[in-house]
Amino acid sequence: MDYWDDLDLCVHKNWQAFKESPDRPERLWLFTTQSEQAYWDVEFKEGDGLVFGNEGHGAPAWLHKEIGDEFRVNIPQPNDKLRSLNLATATGIATYEALRQVSPIFSRS
Repeated sequence: MDYWDDLDLCVHKNWQAFKESPDRPERLWLFTTQSEQAYWDVEFKEGDGLVFGNEGHGAPAWLHKEIGDEFRVNIPQPNDKLRSLNLATATGIATYEALRQVSPIFSRS
């Protein structure tokens, strides 16, 4: 990737180390098929974090419990017969919506 040097990448040893990190996001949004709340119906704020589960199995039950119902969202699908979106597509959709809501370059004024 030609932009690798421009990324602000931080790798944590595990989930507990992430939670104890001083730069941890205030709020975490879990993107999951196990939510009735659509991602476009919530208000993202500067500093929020987006969480995605494993592409094959989703997020573990303990993570659903820890994040809670209020901060679980889904990306609606056209019908129940379709599988979930792949992880790369889901992260792109979610990230772009969060940026649209918080970034001044997307301001409509």
